[in-house]
Amino acid sequence: MSRVRADEEEYWHSSKFRAFTFDDDDDELSQLKESKRAVNSLRDIVDDDDDDLERVSWSGEPVGSISWSIKETASGSTSSLDGRDSSLQKGSSSYAALPKQASSYSLSSLFKGRNKLSSFQSLSDALTDTGVKNYAPELRRPKAEYKDYSGDWSPKDTVRRMQRGKVCSLERFRSLQDKLVLLDEAVAGHDGNVITAVLIFLKRTLRREILFRELEVRQVALCHLIHFLRETGEQKFLLDLLRFLDRTEEVALSQYREHLNIQDVEKRREFLKGCIGLPFSAEDTSHIQDHYTLLERQIIIEANDRHLEMAGQSELFRKYPRKASILNMPLVTTLFYSCFYHYTEAEGMFSSPTNLKKTFKIPDKQYVLTALAARAKLRAWGDVDALLTTKNWLGYTKKKAPIGFHRVVEILQRNNAPVQVLQEYVRLVEDVETRLNLATKYKCHDVVIETYRDLKDRIQLTAYKGKVERGSAEEEKINSILSNTQIRWKN
Repeated sequence: MSRVRADEEEYWHSSKFRAFTFDDDDDELSQLKESKRAVNSLRDIVDDDDDDLERVSWSGEPVGSISWSIKETASGSTSSLDGRDSSLQKGSSSYAALPKQASSYSLSSLFKGRNKLSSFQSLSDALTDTGVKNYAPELRRPKAEYKDYSGDWSPKDTVRRMQRGKVCSLERFRSLQDKLVLLDEAVAGHDGNVITAVLIFLKRTLRREILFRELEVRQVALCHLIHFLRETGEQKFLLDLLRFLDRTEEVALSQYREHLNIQDVEKRREFLKGCIGLPFSAEDTSHIQDHYTLLERQIIIEANDRHLEMAGQSELFRKYPRKASILNMPLVTTLFYSCFYHYTEAEGMFSSPTNLKKTFKIPDKQYVLTALAARAKLRAWGDVDALLTTKNWLGYTKKKAPIGFHRVVEILQRNNAPVQVLQEYVRLVEDVETRLNLATKYKCHDVVIETYRDLKDRIQLTAYKGKVERGSAEEEKINSILSNTQIRWKN
């Protein structure tokens, strides 16, 4: 019997669980309470996934109930350092002692908005801290907001709400009459975005024949739909609409625009050949024919020039390598290319500039401007002089520039023409003031001196003498003119 009693004593003293005694340390009891409360509080805050499990305190009451909250608050408020001994002597505590556990929060202190230790945050501070996750439930939206989706709005109210940027469902407009009223209200609102949105809805929910028939009498909505189809590239739908409206020229132009999406040059040429027979106007038909002919010429020129460039047989291609292909280039670019690389070729050649001028009826002004820029870039001043020289029926030659000699001077100067070449064409500028300005700007001294002499302006000629170098030929020329007694000066 004594051995059994000794074993029991040894068990109670060796186990981590001890029997209740009135001599337990009061600090351990308070720590026990704090530990229980901290565990329950942490489970309430962190463990959100176990909502279907009922939490109970050590006393068996559900955690979070009113009675549990009152007891926890009361137990926290009555426990103090001064009254611990008296409360223990009266037997107010009957808990079994457990080992000490480190805890910083108690549920009673969280209810009262303060912590056990002053160095920790309160619950309100912890929940408002940006670094702490907020577990508060998300509030539902006001019911008024759901009316945007499911409200029984009239067509007029729906359009107004769409203009304000509200999301409105158009699916409730099921009948044709309601849809047309909605479209009319959108047009009356003069908001292109709303009109387009309604047209997209009608395009999706109506048959094409019905939609086309109704849009035929609503020109504003029709223009919006045509623009939308062109922007989105819905070519088949657009062609069906234009055919229904009997707009044959627009149908042809829409089909012609498809060549822009064809990258292969041979396929594009065949497509353009097929576009010649479309019902264009007379003017547009000639443009389509010219486009096809130009592309055909470009294919021939590109093949020949690529062969010459790769073979190295042309000195011009070796000195000035091509920077890009001539394919799909505009007519003016093709003419500049021909004037640069094939200027001296006979008219019968496809790459000849004169052949291009004759085939595509290029005006003289455009031809001279393009050829002048190409030959000046090569510094072929002899070709420039021949380009601007004409003969009359008597065989006399004269200089003529359809673009004006002032523009000729500007083009030559941009290509670094020598002063002697510039002076020749500055003298041909008819307007005296323009001629003086150009001659002064580009330092054509002889032209300035001769112009002041012809104007018999002694004062200006004397003033210009200070702008030339001393001892130069220009200064001697000015002195010779000023000393000429046969000139009757105006001043």
